[in-house]
Amino acid sequence: MNKQLLSFDDFVVRTFELDEDNIDELTYVLNSAYKQLDEMGFRYLATHQDSSITRKRILGAHCLVGLKNDEIISTITYSKPGNKKGSTWYETEGVGAVEQFGVLPSYQSIGLGAKMLSIIESMVKDEGVDELALDTAEGASHLRSFYTKRGYRMIEYVDWGVTNYRSVVMSKKLN
Repeated sequence: MNKQLLSFDDFVVRTFELDEDNIDELTYVLNSAYKQLDEMGFRYLATHQDSSITRKRILGAHCLVGLKNDEIISTITYSKPGNKKGSTWYETEGVGAVEQFGVLPSYQSIGLGAKMLSIIESMVKDEGVDELALDTAEGASHLRSFYTKRGYRMIEYVDWGVTNYRSVVMSKKLN
């Protein structure tokens, strides 16, 4: 049974269920949402990952999807503290991580992504998570600005080895 978290206008936000939902549709949303970033020269993993990688990245995490007319149009994934490796900050006690956050281009800039991020922030705050972290390309100034306006601050740089850019890890105090 899918857990609906929020409904507004014609949109529904709920938990993605691996055994019920279409992983190929979720992967398509990620590939499409990150296409503009790819065109800007940023080779995020989500620009080209296949469904097996999407599945691997959401296993053990909490993946939300935004739907309109039962079609997935956005997604965000949350990993509990200690689950994301490769960065000193992500490995810090009490720091949860946001990953694979995207909205189909035709639905961007209407507030859906902001609502989904707010849901994750509220959800993890209730679980006692101290900080919520995420990362993006250092040169993706529009994304860094979006996160900064939401209270995220720069923590450190990291090179994931699977991208063609240096990432900026940003974090927000929740409690």
